[in-house]
Amino acid sequence: MWSVTLQLMKKSLRMLIPAGIAIVIGTAFIASTFLFGNAMNDSLRSQLTASFGQANYAIGVKENYKGSDQYSRTVADFHTDQIQAIDGVRGLRADTRVSIEVGNGDTHISSVGIGGSSDAKLLPITLSQGRQPRNDQEIALPAGMAKQLEVGIGDTVGVNAQSSGTGSSSAMPQMRVVGFTEDPHGAFAYTSGAVILADDAVASLQGYEQGFDTVNTSTLYLDIDQGKADAAIARIRSLVPKGFDIQSSRSVSDAQMKALGEGGTSPVTIFLLVFGVIAMFVAALVIANTFQVLVAQRRRTFALLRTIGAKRGQIYRSVILESILLGFASSVIGIALGMGIMALAGSTGALKSVYGTDPRALLIITVPVVVVPLVFGIVMTVLAALGSARAATKVTPLEALRPMELGESARSSHRARTIIGALLTLIGAALAAVSFIRMRDFLGAANVEGSNDSGYTMILLMAIASCVLIFLGLAFAASSWLPSLMRGIGALVSLAGPSATIANANVQKNPRRVAATGLALLIGVTLVSTIATGAASGKQTMGNALDTRYSVDLVATGPHLSQQSADKVAHVSGVSHTLYAPTASGSIADAKGHDYSALLIGVTGADQLKAVMHADLAGAQIAGEQALLPQYSALSGKKLTFSDTALFQPLEGESDSSSKGASADTSSGASAKPGNDLGVKFGVGQRDFRQVSDKYDVAAFVDAGLFDSGTLKAQSHMLLASVNPNATNLTDTFQNVQNALGSDMGVNLTGPIAERLQWESIIDTMLKLLVGLLAVAVLIALIGVANTLSLSVIERTRESATLRAIGMTRGQLRRSLSIEALLIALVSGLAGIVLGTLFAWLGSYMVFSLYGEVALPFDWKTNGIVLLVAAIAALLASVFPARRALKTAPVEALAEA
Repeated sequence: MWSVTLQLMKKSLRMLIPAGIAIVIGTAFIASTFLFGNAMNDSLRSQLTASFGQANYAIGVKENYKGSDQYSRTVADFHTDQIQAIDGVRGLRADTRVSIEVGNGDTHISSVGIGGSSDAKLLPITLSQGRQPRNDQEIALPAGMAKQLEVGIGDTVGVNAQSSGTGSSSAMPQMRVVGFTEDPHGAFAYTSGAVILADDAVASLQGYEQGFDTVNTSTLYLDIDQGKADAAIARIRSLVPKGFDIQSSRSVSDAQMKALGEGGTSPVTIFLLVFGVIAMFVAALVIANTFQVLVAQRRRTFALLRTIGAKRGQIYRSVILESILLGFASSVIGIALGMGIMALAGSTGALKSVYGTDPRALLIITVPVVVVPLVFGIVMTVLAALGSARAATKVTPLEALRPMELGESARSSHRARTIIGALLTLIGAALAAVSFIRMRDFLGAANVEGSNDSGYTMILLMAIASCVLIFLGLAFAASSWLPSLMRGIGALVSLAGPSATIANANVQKNPRRVAATGLALLIGVTLVSTIATGAASGKQTMGNALDTRYSVDLVATGPHLSQQSADKVAHVSGVSHTLYAPTASGSIADAKGHDYSALLIGVTGADQLKAVMHADLAGAQIAGEQALLPQYSALSGKKLTFSDTALFQPLEGESDSSSKGASADTSSGASAKPGNDLGVKFGVGQRDFRQVSDKYDVAAFVDAGLFDSGTLKAQSHMLLASVNPNATNLTDTFQNVQNALGSDMGVNLTGPIAERLQWESIIDTMLKLLVGLLAVAVLIALIGVANTLSLSVIERTRESATLRAIGMTRGQLRRSLSIEALLIALVSGLAGIVLGTLFAWLGSYMVFSLYGEVALPFDWKTNGIVLLVAAIAALLASVFPARRALKTAPVEALAEA
């Protein structure tokens, strides 16, 4: 049967190609996923040991050492001179760091400074230009920082430790730039690189006047000759302080990878593999259709084989062998394709943004890269062919030799599947209704009793289960309801003419195959629509929630926020009003004597505040000693009740940037000690305004004259800004405001617009990723549409020839196939969009109702694009089947059929 199987495959090669392409795409996705995971782990390992530079050993704290003296060890404690003199030690670097601020003119940038090394290869960063500093008057800057500061080699910059708080570059000690650095392995990814300083400069900036040997360090990096490593390590261990030991870079990276849980398959790889499995499941539907028709077409061949002595088992094994060969060949091609894609992506730097480091993205081929997709591809192909293999053994030689329309074999009853599907769908719908009702009751109870997580997890799991049951039920019964839906819509389409009428009739000839093809597309479209609609709901819901939680569009705070920067913000396109105000921090007591952290903001009256605040301030008075306070705590959300007057006690020496605020309710006396026992008394007026500052319970507005007169001491400043709601691009407005504030050191920009843009950025990124992954499944499903049309053309050779013989033109036959493809694709796509939208609405209500009133939008854009792509792909899928149908002359086709 081996040779017979090969001959049958060779004869049916055209029919097997679409199924093979589906397997190739699925296995390529799985192989690429494993390669991506391998490269990401390699990149992560590189980042974890980036601080080594090219050092191969490090002296650090022992894993189980509990002594506190590890934090007080100095360079001198490690006897660096003696270690350096040991035979085999080629280089040594003490890991010393200092947080610094580098300034040039009005531009200030925070960074990390590290000590240099006599051997440059031991540095965790590289010098791209120039040299290392040789004294405390020189510095090497990251190339990106130098560009921001607009300085080159030979220019000077101001440098200070961040703790000094000096805001003017002219007041900073000046250093000459002697080199530019790069951070290829991401050792300082969170600070966009590092500055190299001479050892004396590190000591000076940290306040160690006695020199570099007194600087704190807990790690030394060494370059040791491997041929002399054993003896050198033994001598080094005798010199290091108690609680410290020496380890190789490989041992350190292994331990860190294990601690991060990356020793096996990473969560990212597992996440991506889920989509690979979905793609392979969709491919299985395409494969099953292919083998169904292959077996039906070979009825006479199998009958002849049975007549000359072939047994049922041999016929069965022949079909299975064919599926194994198809799965093996396609999987091998898919694995090779996956390797090629990852090699190309790595060599072109396309994955640099993913890894965040050097775009080397090594092509690391491991056993799972080859074995998993190969086994998965073969197993899925065999499973998809099992039904057809069983059908091949059930046909007797006499029955198979009788003339018979191929489509008739698919007209068997699916009553059991329909009943099971209907029951699953009804159970799922009932479960969805129960979860909705329970969630509504949960929200009502939470509003009355306060936030409570009790029962929420169970409600959420119930909702997820309901969606799964509904989807499984519809999938089980797809051969009943999907062809019926196509029949109903096809009846309307058939009114367009004879081509449409024939297309509608052809769709109904083999409902099982049409249902399987439609189901494959339905899976992909449903998942895409669910994700897209859920993302749109999340953005709208969170946007509305943020609007109710904040009363000011943009709030800028910081110890060095200047009037000059505030004026720049006022001129940014999209910003309608600004308010630059002095602030003072302290504590204020409510009517029951409970102390709350407070921030006083000076304004010239309620009218000035109304221009930048979205709140009802009618009748509010802010003048003299009359202050305006909120009704709710910004930290806890609790309602605040004050007497007619309240005592504010300022905290001397505290600035807005350094204040951490008291707890939500500091009645136990946990508030900071006031610097002025007398304090300042204010008349109290309260209004419902929210989240002016997220660092204090109370943000109160007082008369700015109190700051001018010296009654209150301005510790910092705050900028409040309102944004034109009709601004065309909030992203540009926000970015321009950030740029306007860029010259002021340590300024923090918050507000609903900032949070909304952050949320939308996260959601949009996830949406692009998920839709891109699911596009693989949709692509395979569309290949299934082309496959179905091709099989239909092969089955209907005589019918097509008859239609041509009685006068049907080539254009009409071509249009009938196009309409048939459109019917399958658009009806399945529309069903998937409806189902996906309903799933997304239920999921959005379950998740986002915790944050506010849920928006339930219909994502016209994404759903429209999906339908358009499906329609175009369906039309393209009909081209080759139509050419095949038109290729054979009517008389010749009638003779061969």
